[in-house]
Amino acid sequence: MRKVLIANRGEIAVRIARGCRDAGLASVAVYANADRDAVHVRAADEAVPLDGATPAETYLDMRKVLRAAADSRADALHPGYGFLAESAEFAQAVLDAGLTWIGPPPSAIRRLGDKLSARQAAREAGAPLLPAMSVPAANPAQLAAFAREHGLPIVVKAASGGGGKGVAVARSAAEITDAYARATRASVAANGRAECFAERYLERARHIEVQCLADSRGGVAVISTRDCSLQRRHQKVVEEAPAPFLPAGLDPRLRAASAAILRAAGCTGAATCEFLLGQDGTLAFLEANTRLAVAHPVSEEVTGLDLVRESFRIAEGAALGPGDPGVRGHALQFRVYAEDPARGFAPARGTVRTWRPPAGPGVRLDSGTERGSVVDPAFGTLLAKLIVTGASRAEALQRARRALREFEVTGLATSLPLHRALVADEAFAPADPARPFSVHTGWIGSNWPVSAPPGA
Repeated sequence: MRKVLIANRGEIAVRIARGCRDAGLASVAVYANADRDAVHVRAADEAVPLDGATPAETYLDMRKVLRAAADSRADALHPGYGFLAESAEFAQAVLDAGLTWIGPPPSAIRRLGDKLSARQAAREAGAPLLPAMSVPAANPAQLAAFAREHGLPIVVKAASGGGGKGVAVARSAAEITDAYARATRASVAANGRAECFAERYLERARHIEVQCLADSRGGVAVISTRDCSLQRRHQKVVEEAPAPFLPAGLDPRLRAASAAILRAAGCTGAATCEFLLGQDGTLAFLEANTRLAVAHPVSEEVTGLDLVRESFRIAEGAALGPGDPGVRGHALQFRVYAEDPARGFAPARGTVRTWRPPAGPGVRLDSGTERGSVVDPAFGTLLAKLIVTGASRAEALQRARRALREFEVTGLATSLPLHRALVADEAFAPADPARPFSVHTGWIGSNWPVSAPPGA
């Protein structure tokens, strides 16, 4: 590989451009009309316009992206996450164009990108699973039949896609029809597909991820576990590595199951397996993501690895080294969204007037935002990822409190008030570091804005 086209925007495009520069590779950015002056455009060595005003006309247009690769004479393509990153059709088109695809093969994306076939891969690998439908539901009546057999609550999920889109919980029989309508509507909007299925829902569960790398020779390295339990609307807000307060013996189970699932699917490159952990100790495979995870920086911080550069190596056919990397210290990642926590996390639109990010020991910022950036929710609301690392979870939280106080953004609402409240809340940051936290995937929905400071 000599020149990599980055088929994305925002902070992940900046992250990949930096990885290219560190690896001695040339980089090419692409941009929508509104992104002409964006940070990611300047971060790359060159940039190609996609000539459009919406995501569908630009970053989601396979034809335009491939033409940009040809015009810039790129010989490889990195999709980042979101947009076309988990499209098997796009991955195949990149390969057919003679480019190196920096990601899992189309066959693995196809198998793990569909939640039902991913469950089958997990079953073949011997991973734990919750009861679920084996085929998509044709109507709400089929979901109701599943609920009668396995009990309530159930969660209705889009069969394709990720990122918490197309997910609705039904806690009573009367809610099933509405949950089906909401899940299918969100799935069509996000993925263009309406297929949904039901799974037994674990109340107050933790969300655990396992970051992996896999090479083309069958080698799989487990990089780290992560806890991603703090979520709003089934989308993550805070992630940390390694996952704290796990029951004895669970870490090796998570690692073995994840490696087996990726091998069963023939996955290569960076990939993540996700699990739910119930309060009673129930462990269940949730889904797999066949691309670089939004949360990858915390795994990098506790291992010293550069997962973007490792993905470059794997795409060129390199083998992984022996064994899993050691983990040291603790890292927290706060997703800073252009959203108003005081108004139900309503997306914010506008121009960033002040942008003063924090600095100092243990502080990293992955961002595609600066003073003057114009935020349009149609392209996403993630402004930056604040990553804070310490020798222990307690030290990481101390640094996080300081860094979040330093972070100043004006011009539009952000999720910073939520983050400042979280690191001061006993449920997430107990005064006694040895006492486990008590947060779960529904905790923010149940407790915010109860725990918000006055004026937040």
